[in-house]
Amino acid sequence: MDRVADFYGAYIDVLYDSGRGRLADSLREHYLTPRLRADLARWEKTHHKDGVLRAKGVPAAWKVVYNDSGMGHCWSRVTLTWEDSGNRVHHMRLLVRSDLETQLISGIQIAA
Repeated sequence: MDRVADFYGAYIDVLYDSGRGRLADSLREHYLTPRLRADLARWEKTHHKDGVLRAKGVPAAWKVVYNDSGMGHCWSRVTLTWEDSGNRVHHMRLLVRSDLETQLISGIQIAA
């Protein structure tokens, strides 16, 4: 779970400071499995959004909590928070899977 929090914290900071570029891609390469990176590239091409965030834009806040573990994986629940121009707050909740052996993030999906 700590690696998920480290990744989301660093990734969101980079997007906020400099946008999607080499540093954001380097973070993806360091924290995400090759298969997930390929899956995200396909998802982003179809949806025209950031696959890690499952949204456009950069959230104003984020929170990561432990959800579950088993079968060699750990699941973390990530809550991303945006505030729109009308000061309305919006949340995106994600389930993020990490491989216990490699500690790499191997799955990201919208939480039910």
